[in-house]
Order: sequence, then C-alpha cells, then structure tokens
Amino acid sequence: MTSPSLGSPYPWQRELKSEERGLCLIHLLLTCANYVAAGNLENANIALEQISLLASSDGDTMQRIAAYFTEALADRILKAWPGLYKALYSTRISSVSEEFLVRKVFFEMLPFLKVAYVLTNQAIIEAMEEEKMVHIIDLNSSEPAQWIALLHVLSARPEGPPHLRITGVHQQKEVLDQMAHSLTEEAEKLDTPFQFYPVVSKLETLDFEKLHVKTGEALAISSVLQFHSLLSSDDDFHRKKFSLESKNPNRVHSPGVLQMGQGRLGELLEKDMGKGYSPSPDSTSSSPLSPVGSVKMDSFLNAFWGLTPKLMVVTEQDSNHNGSTLMERLFEALYSYAALFDCLESTMSRNSLERMKVEKMLFGEEIKNIIACEGSERKERHEKLEKWIQRLDLAGFGNVPLSYYGMLQARKLLQGYGCDGYRIREENGCVLMSWQDRPLFSVSAWGCRK
Repeated sequence: MTSPSLGSPYPWQRELKSEERGLCLIHLLLTCANYVAAGNLENANIALEQISLLASSDGDTMQRIAAYFTEALADRILKAWPGLYKALYSTRISSVSEEFLVRKVFFEMLPFLKVAYVLTNQAIIEAMEEEKMVHIIDLNSSEPAQWIALLHVLSARPEGPPHLRITGVHQQKEVLDQMAHSLTEEAEKLDTPFQFYPVVSKLETLDFEKLHVKTGEALAISSVLQFHSLLSSDDDFHRKKFSLESKNPNRVHSPGVLQMGQGRLGELLEKDMGKGYSPSPDSTSSSPLSPVGSVKMDSFLNAFWGLTPKLMVVTEQDSNHNGSTLMERLFEALYSYAALFDCLESTMSRNSLERMKVEKMLFGEEIKNIIACEGSERKERHEKLEKWIQRLDLAGFGNVPLSYYGMLQARKLLQGYGCDGYRIREENGCVLMSWQDRPLFSVSAWGCRK
C-alpha cells in the first residue's frame, strides 16, 4: 500500500481498515522521525498532526503503539527548547505508589518476570546447595514473591535451612520497608533464620561498602532489568549535537533502510507482531563494545567481581535499543514494543484501565526515554544477550549454564498462561524469553573466573 504524501487531505484516513491504518501509521512515524532527526520541525509537526488522527491509546495494537511513539517524538522536539520543556513539566506529579502498582500489574499479567525469578531462584538453590550462610544482594528489591518462594524451598532442605541474609537495593525507602516486612514475616512463619538489610540508593550511586559483604558467606547477586541503565553515563557528548543529530543526512534518510523498515513492518502486521524481522546490518553493530567498553558498567562489574560472588544472575531486555542514532533506536523499539503491546492485547481487554496504565506509565515512559533522550538522561539502553555475554566475559565472569530443571519449571509456568505466543529457549547456557519469534528478555548466570 502506498501512503499519501504529507500534504494529502485527512478525511479518507478515518475509513481505513485496521491493516491499512497500521501500515500508514508506520510510514508516518518513520517519516516524522526523519524530520525530527533532521531538525525539520514544520514537516515534523504536519506528520504528528496526521498521526494523531489515526493513533489512539485505546485502539488496536498499532494505534496504541503509534500514540506513545508520537508522544516520544514530540517530547524530543520539545527538549530542544529547555525553558519551554521545563515550564510544561514543572508541575507534573509523580506518584511513587502508582508506579509501584503498575510494575506489579506487569509482574502479574505477563510471565516474563515470573520466569526470570524461577530461573534465578533455581540457579541460587543449586549454587548454594551445602552452604550454611547465604547472602543475596538484590539490585532491584521491590518484589517479595521471588524471595518468599526461595525461603520456602530453603526451609525444606533435608540438612535444614541456611542462615539467609538479603541486602535489598532500591531508591525508595517505602518499597524496601514493605519488602522487609513481607520477608521477615514469612521467614518467621517458616522458622528460618533470616535478615533483611535495606540500602536506599540508586544503582549508579551505590556505595559498595554499604552492602556489608562478610567473609564466610556464600554470595549471590540478582540483577533484574538494572544493568542497562549503567551504560548511560558514557556519552554525554551526544548532548552537544542533540538537536542536530543528522549533520550527515545520508545516515538518517537512507532510502534503503526506510524501504527495509516499511516492508518488514508490513509483513509483521500481515502475519503477527513477533515474526518476519531481521535487523538491518548496521543495527546489529550499533553501540559496539569497544575494547574500553562502558566506563561506569566496567567499574561496577569489576567491583562485583571483587566481592567474589559464587553466583550472579542477570535478567535484561533482549533488544537493541542502544543505537547511536534516533532512526536505529526507533526501528528496533517499534518491533520490541509491538511484541509487548501484543502480549497485553492477548491477555487484557482494550478498555482495561490496568492495561492502559502499564502501556502509558511503563512501556510509554521507556519508549519516551529511548526516543526522546540522549546522554546520561537516556537510561533505557537495552542490549542483546551476545553483548552482555561479551561484556561479562571481559569483566572476568564465566557463564554458569542454567539447569534443565530450571527450564522445566519455566516451561510449566508458561503453560499455565494458556497462550501459545510465549516461547522460551536455551542459548549458550542462557535463556531467551520471546513473544512468538521475537526475543524480549534474557536470563544468564555467572560465576567468578579465577
């Protein structure tokens, strides 16, 4: 289908069928992103106006995605005028409890975090088989369900439970207080020796001394969707060229890349949201691991290596959202979030308030960060499993293959969802979770190489 030029009249657009509308939205989003990257605000504004006629936060999957990508592109334009941007957002109220509840809905409604917790717990149980003193550092300590399940398994050990100490890291004290209460209460019921130690801190400013790692303890580290944010502090130089990203117009306006995007995305819509895409050659090589790597990430991994953990389990988004250009990130993010929105489409009704909140407050905010932000502001720097394998290997960690029993438990959990769109597969001793054929999250386990 050929989409009209930007100057075409609007009325016909309202009568499009779902698939035609989806293709038209993709074309308009890519066109708009090219204008935004080139600093052509007049044409970007026209494209945004046309998209707004077709997009809807309570429509079909493509309409909903378009609504949030449009908001992200508009946000990027506004950031070019810091005074205007700050004035518009100065009175915005951010509710900690609301954000926490939205993450809870994501945990409950989609299986990805539950699978990650099952695999993490099983790896910890196997690594700590005969240990008497176990210390777990939880780098995003917000979900007690994971550790309650672990407490139950450890309390049933034939030789008796170990003394378990969990150090929970989170930037919100009230979240840690809730964790401490839930876990301590459960440990008392199970008569299991337990301590919870809270560390109120952002990950990037974490003081390792506060983790209180002691000799004689077997240490495990759990990082769930955290490490990618540590890649954000290395490229503040991008800010200097922020509004003029595309001084090399061939990089952004490459017709070959655009043609690939439209064709592949068209296939995606005709078949399903998880199939039919192979990344462009340069998208797989974006944000390459230089010999130096990421300074902040490297220093963190070195510090963790220095704690000599028996095990470190890492869960990350398996997507390539850390490209250096807007267009690279937009292509990749369209596919990943199409799959995530499609998961919600298969699970929740379109008028579900909980679904809308997850899409707006979780996925929408991630999309905005990927598209609208640069430099240290851009925290959602999701990368593919192979990049994490390379990075962790360079830092002195050796892969610990996730066990067959862990995979069995994970598959059983997925079967309980009664939806055949969810897939799980082993790759190089790690696990990839997918929607249809689109990998979305990875879980890998690591030990210190001597």
